[in-house]
Amino acid sequence: MFKKLPGDEAQRLVSTTPDTAVVFRPAVVTTPAVLTILILTGRMVAGLMRTLWRHPVASAAVAAPGVIWTVYGWPWALGAVALLVAVPAVWGLVDRISFLRLAGWRLLAFWRLAWVYRRHWQPVMIVSGLGRHLGGRDYLPRLLGVACTSWADQVTVKLLTGQAASDWAERTEQLAHGFGAASCRVTVARSGRLLLTFPRRDPLATPLPALPVPVEASVGPVEIGRCEDGTPWKLKVHGTHVLVAGATGAGKGSIIWSTIRGLLPAARAGLAQIWALDPKLMELSFGRGLFGDRYAATPEGCVALLEAAVKVMQERAARFAGVRRTHTPTPEDPFVLVVVDEVAFLTAYQPDKGLRVRTIAALATLTTQGRAVGVGVLAALQDPRKDVLTIRDLFPDKIALRLDESEQVDMVLGDGARDRGALADLISPQPERGAGIAYVRLETSPDPIRVRAAYVCDTDIQAMTAAFTTDTLPLPGVA
Repeated sequence: MFKKLPGDEAQRLVSTTPDTAVVFRPAVVTTPAVLTILILTGRMVAGLMRTLWRHPVASAAVAAPGVIWTVYGWPWALGAVALLVAVPAVWGLVDRISFLRLAGWRLLAFWRLAWVYRRHWQPVMIVSGLGRHLGGRDYLPRLLGVACTSWADQVTVKLLTGQAASDWAERTEQLAHGFGAASCRVTVARSGRLLLTFPRRDPLATPLPALPVPVEASVGPVEIGRCEDGTPWKLKVHGTHVLVAGATGAGKGSIIWSTIRGLLPAARAGLAQIWALDPKLMELSFGRGLFGDRYAATPEGCVALLEAAVKVMQERAARFAGVRRTHTPTPEDPFVLVVVDEVAFLTAYQPDKGLRVRTIAALATLTTQGRAVGVGVLAALQDPRKDVLTIRDLFPDKIALRLDESEQVDMVLGDGARDRGALADLISPQPERGAGIAYVRLETSPDPIRVRAAYVCDTDIQAMTAAFTTDTLPLPGVA
């Protein structure tokens, strides 16, 4: 209850109810100065030992001149420094590969760790929200180490307790700008640890010419380009289905024709068949002689070809039932790759609703049942919206070339792909700089991989057609 006071304080109401709130103050334990000094000394020694263990070459290069100066004097130290500079220089000129592998990248990692990451670690973590400043103390994720490759820095980080990989994936732009990189990609190394990749240069900036036609007849994986780390990009087509999405001029043709090019020896040996659906009449028609009767351009012909592939699949499934669960290509049962250029025209844009329904039904049947019996689908489209291709989730492996909007990246590659570093919407629209560059997300891994497909020009296609054109047998159920 309240009591009214007289006079000037007539308007003030004072509570007469006793205050029952109790303020608890935490007990403060004073740490002895000796114990504090011992803890700090232990941390310094541990940090020094970690540095020596992780960077032995750089540590020796820094410590050796100081030791020699102390023992023998400065002339000998100066000579040692000159020797340390001359020997790596000669080594690098004589055998650059071994120098970089054994010493060069380690020295660069030591320099980048000290000058770039440790120097900016605290402000970048605090400003980006990945660290916390509480009670006058900074709580930061631990920077465990840096490794350098020919094109990127790979930074290993130990998370704070309670953090998740998604917290870092949502802040890749802040991390990239904070450490002066063009981009940042987040990969889970193991529980509680992340691997951050900061590119120093773009190894895919130069267009790739068409790769040589393989000598060995194989159904894959088919080499069609290069990965960002310099390794060959081998696309798996046998035992899976692949969806390729990209804006006009992004390089869908490079992926399609490189895949066809890699399968030509297998097709000649009878181990593979390439069935082509070309509703635009522009892309696949240039090499029509490679497909024979297994080529269609009209909506009616495309639907008939898809339904013929379904019949092949169902006939094989009936023969394989109870006998085997996987497909091995043979001349009797070759691997069938159904290539569909601009699948959206068949599933969304053609005016005949009946043909659209039949197309979607055939594609859904192939993508749900085909890969176990050796029938795969490689489909390309420009518009990745769900209402354009309702069955896009039935493609286990997905490739995102240059896209128009950031939201489309997750439409193609799945939720969170852009946060993990798949910046397909930022690929350059200039053909010589960005055509063929893509991000790949495989069924077996959630982390996108940056790649570039080789460019197969018109002359290459003409040469392929002249060398590999063969007659084909009539399709089942198609006149």
